[in-house]
Amino acid sequence: MSNLRLARRDILRLAAGVAIQPLAPHIARAQAYPARPVRIVVGFPPGGLQDVLARLMGQWLSERMGQPFIIENRPGAGGNIAAEAVVKATPDGYTLLQVGAPNAISATLYEKVNFIRDIVPVIGIMRVPGVVVVHPSVPATTILEFIAHAKANPGKINMASSGNGTPQHVFGEWFKMMAGVDLVHVSYRGAAPALTDLLTGQVHVIFTGVPDVIEHIRAGKLRPLAVTTADRVDMLPDIPPMGDFLPGYEASAWQGLGAPRNTPDDIINRLNTQANAAFANPTIRTRLADLGGTILAGSPADFGKLIADETERWGKVIKFAGIKPG
Repeated sequence: MSNLRLARRDILRLAAGVAIQPLAPHIARAQAYPARPVRIVVGFPPGGLQDVLARLMGQWLSERMGQPFIIENRPGAGGNIAAEAVVKATPDGYTLLQVGAPNAISATLYEKVNFIRDIVPVIGIMRVPGVVVVHPSVPATTILEFIAHAKANPGKINMASSGNGTPQHVFGEWFKMMAGVDLVHVSYRGAAPALTDLLTGQVHVIFTGVPDVIEHIRAGKLRPLAVTTADRVDMLPDIPPMGDFLPGYEASAWQGLGAPRNTPDDIINRLNTQANAAFANPTIRTRLADLGGTILAGSPADFGKLIADETERWGKVIKFAGIKPG
């Protein structure tokens, strides 16, 4: 993570009047960036949370930095197609990656993915809380009742996810590991069919983002048992955190921006400063709150630590559960 450090050495050399000439291109580059449109590559289709956040941030950066920030959707392989495209791009700040939890999971799930090594963190944007919801036919109104029901019926409760190795899947596997229960994982090609079968009772439980199911919860079509974050969630203030019953359990989706390895620090820091300014804007804050998330913000190093921690956490779950690419 050496790319996270600011170029303080260059600043000190300039202040001392040493090597001013070699530093001049460095300063010119910082002042010129961006001199042409910037791409933000998103590993999922238009309309999803990743895409919405990328467009929100892209519009802000376009207005602040005087060049278009264009969203390019390259879905497939759990975000790996987009990540690979950015890894191979010239590290000049003109190709960025919309980074998310699937990238951290893929770092362990796929042997040839070097996401942590090859992508430099720019800034964290938002963390999205998860919730455990069951079909109303499940005889449990609390997470403890659900654990008891699962232990009494091993291998008979179906747990849906939007695909093998997705956040929904690993969130559920971590619960299985910590609670000591046997749930049958049912993998779907995307979130929509998984949710459809949950609503009809074909499967029994799902671990998913609060925004994905909040309307179904309010309509009484699904029953929430616990949120997966450390604290209660504004959208579901009466639902307790999973950690109250399984200490140490905490899971959430998150989003941010990254760039190819060796992108100059001055460009990373310029992007970080402008993006952080968005989080002080009332309109942006309201929009993010409407999406059901918590603002991350902070330095590149802050986002880098989150990515490293998440990669380690899900790596342990993937290895324990023996999860393989679907």
